[in-house]
Amino acid sequence: MRLLAIDTSGPVCAVGLRVDGEVTEAVHDEPRAHARVVLDLVRGLLRGAEVRLQDLDAIAFARGPGSFTGLRIAAGVTQGLAMGAGLPVIGVSSLAALALAACREKSARRVLAALDARMGDVYWGAYERAGDRPLTVAVADRISAPPDVAPPGPGGWLGAGSGFAQWPDLAGSAVTSRCPGILPRPADLLELAAHAWTVGDVMDPADALPVYLRDRVARRSGEAGPGR
Repeated sequence: MRLLAIDTSGPVCAVGLRVDGEVTEAVHDEPRAHARVVLDLVRGLLRGAEVRLQDLDAIAFARGPGSFTGLRIAAGVTQGLAMGAGLPVIGVSSLAALALAACREKSARRVLAALDARMGDVYWGAYERAGDRPLTVAVADRISAPPDVAPPGPGGWLGAGSGFAQWPDLAGSAVTSRCPGILPRPADLLELAAHAWTVGDVMDPADALPVYLRDRVARRSGEAGPGR
């Protein structure tokens, strides 16, 4: 399996390449530089692995939620590369990648992933993992007012992401520990993309669109949007 992953949904521009199980990553941490550097990062990884774009099986991208501008960059670059090389595309939830990062770094099994959505709202989703099995969705990605963020069950959730920096008490006693500064790595995106590829969850490049969640000005806080 040969996969390329692109993530410009957050504060860093991150690209990963998986070739037959071996993962290489490139990350550029500079504000507002995603559009300028993302293609150079892609070329550098492909060149280093001696792999041509058309030799890949698919291209994955962090589809959101996240920075509106960042999501458009990743979707547009992915569409262009995939169309030019005749490749399918895999869209991966940014919140799922964040949850997987928390599982990896904190040995967590239940993660409430939350991002500051601005305008007084939170992007969030709840994910669980048992052993080495793929993530399962407990609450699909959505946008809510902070008081409406409530993962299922009696508690024991790890809170991950910038939502907990903005609202430290988000979800109250359901969250027993917090890591607001954690960020997903390209390897996390690639792991989710590899599972999607295995089960045939791919799309045509023309359908590689961002998932904003706040896609209607009239959306009420707490109304669910599409989730992975």
